[in-house]
Formats: sequence, C-alpha cells, structure tokens
Amino acid sequence: MFRIVEKRLLAPDIWLMNVEAPRVAKAAQPGQFVIVRGTEDGERIPLTVADYDREKGTISIVIQAVGASTRKIVAQNDYLADFAGPLGQPSEFIHEDIETLRGKKFLFIAGGVGAAPVYPQVKWMHEHGIEADVIVGARTKEMLIIIDELRKVAGNLYLSTDDGSEGFHGNVTALMKDLIDNRGKHYDEVITIGPMIMMKFVALATREYGIKTIASLNTLMIDGTGMCGACRVSIGGKMKFACVDGPEFDASLIDFDEAMRRQRMYKSKEQVADHRCRIGRGK
Repeated sequence: MFRIVEKRLLAPDIWLMNVEAPRVAKAAQPGQFVIVRGTEDGERIPLTVADYDREKGTISIVIQAVGASTRKIVAQNDYLADFAGPLGQPSEFIHEDIETLRGKKFLFIAGGVGAAPVYPQVKWMHEHGIEADVIVGARTKEMLIIIDELRKVAGNLYLSTDDGSEGFHGNVTALMKDLIDNRGKHYDEVITIGPMIMMKFVALATREYGIKTIASLNTLMIDGTGMCGACRVSIGGKMKFACVDGPEFDASLIDFDEAMRRQRMYKSKEQVADHRCRIGRGK
C-alpha cells in the first residue's frame, strides 16, 4: 500500500495527489509516468509524473476524473493499492549537454491537465540554469492548474483561455503565434503536452516556423506496459508504442489523425462502472 500524504482539488474533477513511494521518487525523471491502482480490484491507470521529491520520497500525480477507474482512484483518501514506476523514456533534453541547453530558447505549451507533466520539466530546466517560457491554456480560468508552481520556475508564463476569462483570449497556438509574430519572441524548441487535437495544431504551426517540436502522447496510453497494443502510433511511418518508446516523440513525425482515431476507440468504455482488465481471472 502507498500512503497518500496530500490530496487536493485543483479544478473541477481534477485532483492532485502526493504519494509516498521512495523507490519511485529516487529514480523518476521528467517525462516519465507511473502505473496506479486505487484498490485491489481496481484497474491500472498510467499517469504522468507531475513532480517528485527525492528527499521526502514522494511522487505527485494529477488525475482528471473522467471515467469509472479514475473516479475510483480520486475517491481514495489514505492509501493506493499499487504505484509502480517510473516507466517510459525520460524527456530527451535531460541527456543533452547543459551548456548547449543553456544556449537554446525553449517554449513549453500545455493544454488543460497537460500543465501537470510540463511542471517537472520546466522545474528541471530552472534548477539547471536553463530559461524556458511556458504557455498554459484551458477553456476557462477555473480550469487553469499548477499556475503558481509554474510561475516560480518559468522564464515567462503566459496564460490563455478560450472564453477570455484569463490572459490571452484564444487558444495556445494563437498565443504562440502572437508571441513570435508580434512580440519578437524566438524559440529553438517547443515541447507540447495536452489534448491530441491541440498538439496537432501546435505541430502544424511550428512546422511553418521551422521550430523543432516534441509532443507527449501520454493520453494515448491504457495499459502502460506495451502488452495491450492500444497505444500503437505511427512515427515517421514506423509503428511505435507510446508507453515503451515514448511517451514523447518528434511532433513532425506523429500521425496525429491516426492517434486520435485510436483514442476514440475506447471512449464508450470509460464510463462503464465495472470496466476492468479480466486477464487471468478466468472470466
């Protein structure tokens, strides 16, 4: 059992949990994820690491309660049955030369819950003296999350809302174009995490500017171990698995339309109350 040391509501149906998992916290890197199970009979859910504290031995996860399994997890107040990881490949920039990174201009673009996994990446850069700007977008002001935390580590933090209730009135792609076209901003690399359709349009826009762009396909994962095959995606015409080979890939090579079709395949199952894996249960 893994003790929940903190649980708080960030926005409607979006929860943050700090979980005591010393071995996971010791090994975790930005960009990786964990497999979480709320109860012994619950379904395993892959969730991207939202922060880690090696000294305290804790891992932060952010969960949007959209289906039966995620609602069971956020209903837990004391312990989680399973918490395994870290899994997936770390963000590629952590393997690069620090001085080279300090010479680049980075822009992170997060949509909705995507602000959570962006935070440890920007925090890592801040700790290594690398300045990165951040755009966070949401439908409304109340859906913006992790803003105070990001403001402490971002070079510049820009907010956008679809309804204009906070920051720039419009989507994140429009705000990025405004920064580049009208405010004199220049970026060498963009890293985007959020809804698939958002990342698709970010990738299309950055292609026009010739900016290298990395996108995280964490929302495509189901099993998280490469066994179910649900997160297969075409990367430059080759089949990859988001959970094993990613979750981050060169956005210019991702077949976003294929990924979105695959994502929609399981939409009807998300609300089923008894939706859980029965492999090995003899049923």
